[in-house]
Amino acid sequence: MSTNVRKSAITFWVIALVGCGVDLLTKSLVFRQLGMPNDNPPFWIWEPYIGLQTSLNRGALFGIGQGQVWLFASLSVVAIVGVCYWLYFAGAATDRILTVALAMVMGGILGNLYDRLGLWSSPSAAEGRQYAVRDWILFRWGEWTWPNFNIADSLLVCGVSVLVWHAYRYDISKKSMSAKSVAPPV
Repeated sequence: MSTNVRKSAITFWVIALVGCGVDLLTKSLVFRQLGMPNDNPPFWIWEPYIGLQTSLNRGALFGIGQGQVWLFASLSVVAIVGVCYWLYFAGAATDRILTVALAMVMGGILGNLYDRLGLWSSPSAAEGRQYAVRDWILFRWGEWTWPNFNIADSLLVCGVSVLVWHAYRYDISKKSMSAKSVAPPV
């Protein structure tokens, strides 16, 4: 492993693990403070727009596929393998932007996978082990309420957004380079 790839691997795992750690810490703190869903009213940071409210998601994006926890946990494991392959075998580790974007995605995957596998316990002993992703960030605008989300979700969205931007940027520069190489002399 070259020095640059080794540095990229360190950068990748630091970002991924810190992101996952922040996600798990915030989930734990908010759920400990506010309890399980419907135990307490939302805690408003900026009423009525931004607040804290606990919810459990047994599905995926926007609650799609409720009850399919093991399917989404399996897909998360496949995604982890895919990210590691892309990073180490397909050469993404040589690109700093890809490394950071994939690290954010990995941090989000790990944070939500931890929850899906039921590795956390609810603050109430009566609730026991839960196989659901803990969401706690509440966003409202007028009558419209965005589905609650967490830091892991934010990492996933930001990481994927950077990947899309990078792919678009790379495609544009590739087209620009090929246009220059085939341009007729004047």
